Amino acid sequence: MGIKKVEGEMLDHENKMMEKFRKERENKGNITFTMIKPEAVAANNIGGILKMIEDAGFRISAIKKVFLSKERAASFYEVHKERPFYAELVDYMSGGPIIAAILEKNNAVADFRKLIGSTNPEEAAEGTIRKIYATSVGENAVHGSDSDENAIIESNFHFSSEERF
Repeated sequence: MGIKKVEGEMLDHENKMMEKFRKERENKGNITFTMIKPEAVAANNIGGILKMIEDAGFRISAIKKVFLSKERAASFYEVHKERPFYAELVDYMSGGPIIAAILEKNNAVADFRKLIGSTNPEEAAEGTIRKIYATSVGENAVHGSDSDENAIIESNFHFSSEERF
């Protein structure tokens, strides 16, 4: 009984330390969130996109392949609920599996936005993910957080603390 209590206390302490470590990293603007969208997954572009991300100096601290239900997609994109494209966006994002990932790097949000390029692949800079992999404005291969605050919100939407390394 004494050993189990000590093991439990050690596990509690370890969990608290890991949570503190995660919060410190998040508060410094060193994370961003991305999704590889359904059309890029269907086109087998996962490996190429992840290679570009890692080659740009990002560390993947959480990743998973999931299928977003219409309800989960609607909740994730709720900020766009009043926009005319909302229903189409929800249908699109729930139309096939996505890759969700948390990325780490100094200045993560800004650096990742630069790496992915303009939403319109025709306007995206050469060598960006969207220039290479996007097929249109609507099917633009990847999502990237637009602020440090949204990076945390979006990361928490998709990943529990136990899924982050």
